[in-house]
Amino acid sequence: MREMIAQEGPITVERYMSLCVRHYYATRDPLGAAGDFTTAPEISQMFGELIGLWMLEVWNAMGRPAPCRLVELGPGRGTLMADLLRATRLLPDFKAAASVHLVETSTSLRQRQQAMLAPLGFSVEWHDRLEDVPPGPTLLVANEFFDALPVRQFVATERGWCERLVGLEGECLIFGLRPEPEQALGNPLRLGDVLEWPAASVDLMGSLARRLALDTGAALIVDYGYWGPAFGNTLQAVKKHAPVDPLDEPGEADLTTHVDFQRLAHAASQQNVRLHGMVPQGSFLEILGLGARASALKARATPAQADEIDKALARLTERGPKGMGELFKVIALTHEGLEAVPGLPALSSFS
Repeated sequence: MREMIAQEGPITVERYMSLCVRHYYATRDPLGAAGDFTTAPEISQMFGELIGLWMLEVWNAMGRPAPCRLVELGPGRGTLMADLLRATRLLPDFKAAASVHLVETSTSLRQRQQAMLAPLGFSVEWHDRLEDVPPGPTLLVANEFFDALPVRQFVATERGWCERLVGLEGECLIFGLRPEPEQALGNPLRLGDVLEWPAASVDLMGSLARRLALDTGAALIVDYGYWGPAFGNTLQAVKKHAPVDPLDEPGEADLTTHVDFQRLAHAASQQNVRLHGMVPQGSFLEILGLGARASALKARATPAQADEIDKALARLTERGPKGMGELFKVIALTHEGLEAVPGLPALSSFS
């Protein structure tokens, strides 16, 4: 990267993120205590099970289409999909109708997913892009996927909105600004504001909405973020479960930004779809019956296992600005004919 910048000049934050994320996921399993971060499916089986029940309810409401594409974007180790599929055993007809499609570019993670899912007896296919998934009625889940997609960043200066770049100072990577402002963004109101533009997320959301409008189905998106518009630099890097400088070790840390759900909703609203949400993850899981599921598991658990279930329940629903139950948000989009989905109110305004 240093050689590339030295030869070609500073690169955008979007390109920097894209290069880092691609290398990062291609070269490691980043999850769990031995990795860099832990996701909700790795905390407890209850998360994936409730998502599975959500999928069954929506499939029923769709009229039980067969075949049905069950899709996950960025499936990690396959833990969420495995727990989801176990929960769908409640309706044997679903197994006959569903084919599993995982959008994953990492060869090492594909191997982990295959090992996790093979015993469950479902047909599984892997794809590099959502566009490669065969057409047809679709049920899709994306948990902590959009946060890893690259964004452009612009900083409010006296000249206007200038794009943030990554350049070199000696051997060190540093942030800087493009001298010429981005005229299309107009004049900023407050110097120093940072505007993030998630072009990759907006494009993907538009493609997903077009697919659901045409083929019918639903998509459930869970991620950490906010309802914009808002200003601020949310670029962050995590290594060994601790924050690090995003420029220190390119491609060796988990690099993300917070998701602007308002922009996702607006991108989807350009198509003939319905939107549902946004609600905090904790509230969503509680409505789906997280407490009852925890009680059922504890009834068959040892005291040590029951304690772990309680800890997982608390972590998944923890309130406060840094609690997973509040920081993570849930939104869904469906084809126009599906007026309601479990746990999420209809979303009619994007302001």
